[in-house]
Amino acid sequence: MLAVLLRSQQGGPEQSRRVPVDAGHDFTGKVLFDELAPATAYAYRAWCDDGAANQDGEIDAAHGRFRTAPSPADRRSVRFVWGGDVAGQNACRDEKEGYTVFDRIAELSPDIFIGLGDMIYADDACAPIGRYGNRQVVGPKSPSVDLPGFWAHWRYNRTDPASQRLLASTAYYAVWDDHEIMNDFGSHRDTLPIAPGRHLLPIGLQAFLDYQPMMPPRQAPTRLYRRIRWGRQLELFFLDTRQYRDANVLPDTGLQPKTMLGATQRRWLIDGLVRSDATWKVIVCSVPLSIPTGNDKKGHDGWAADHQQTGFERELVSILRELDRQHVRNQVWITTDVHFATVFRYTPFADDPAFRFHEFITGPLNAGVFPRRDLDTTLHPDRLFFNGPGSAEEIENFDQAKTWFNFGVVDIDKEGELTLRIVNGVGKTVYRLALAPQP
Repeated sequence: MLAVLLRSQQGGPEQSRRVPVDAGHDFTGKVLFDELAPATAYAYRAWCDDGAANQDGEIDAAHGRFRTAPSPADRRSVRFVWGGDVAGQNACRDEKEGYTVFDRIAELSPDIFIGLGDMIYADDACAPIGRYGNRQVVGPKSPSVDLPGFWAHWRYNRTDPASQRLLASTAYYAVWDDHEIMNDFGSHRDTLPIAPGRHLLPIGLQAFLDYQPMMPPRQAPTRLYRRIRWGRQLELFFLDTRQYRDANVLPDTGLQPKTMLGATQRRWLIDGLVRSDATWKVIVCSVPLSIPTGNDKKGHDGWAADHQQTGFERELVSILRELDRQHVRNQVWITTDVHFATVFRYTPFADDPAFRFHEFITGPLNAGVFPRRDLDTTLHPDRLFFNGPGSAEEIENFDQAKTWFNFGVVDIDKEGELTLRIVNGVGKTVYRLALAPQP
């Protein structure tokens, strides 16, 4: 049994819950506490009934804390941090330091941390010597082809001490991207030559859900898209860009436009953005808008078509057109996936220059660094910032790599002004942008 004791740091009675854990979910468990007070700090202890006793005869317990979201009318400031890409391309857990980037995040005391996809690389190995020449903790067998294999990758990353310190100190929201299963996966491409005919998506999805603090609706147990309100100033819309997409290789045409989100999720997103009265609407999307990923032979994996036949840009343009018609302002897209940081301002429609928005791209948290300047111009992007070495080959060692690892920090003050920072893996702010909300 997993037991959790929760108490408000403002006082009041303790609450306790117990749930069974077993091998069917890799001995992970989820404990639901509802009807908590808004904007309140809570501390908790968690332990297993069969845990070893310490020298005082007490059961060893894990300790953590979090703060609940403010009510929608509360004009409270908020800070959220996001990033993606952990343990890819043989840039994994350093043998001595681990994932130090998570300590840099924790030092900022965010209200929210968003793991924005590729938080494991189930299709990639972690060798004794890493991509950047450092000694590493050896990772599990790759690629994963069964449930124990996917679990092993989650355990590898979650047993990192810095990761544990961060997750025990802030609210965590999880998103998946392709490497939680395999490169560029979707419902039409999720099998491997070493496991022919084996449908990996439901296996990888179960492992993902086992290791995330989320409970999809009972009537839709595999639904990952959702929205979170955080006071007057912020609403977050988390997208699932994997379960519902058409095959990457299919052409995106006027007669047969492709979908990445599926009709239900697309309608949910548009309706939610239109109804939201939060000052800032932040769309959390694992793939970038204008940086081409994939290729025309195997299909583009992100929204951008790169002026070729594949991609998903018609759906994106149709979403933006409807948001423009509905006068939705102050939207920001946060993305990862491309392993370097950059910032775009968009004015996609010449007939309405007042409709503009930003995309903030970060990454990797701790993976290979691959700067590139390729750009699809469909949405008329204006690049405000680029962060990366001249080439991937210029990085000579792990200390250099950490200066290119990065994450995003957004602060929204009580008056609604938004400030973005891009912070590198050693804690240095490399870019700052302040935005006042549009009327």
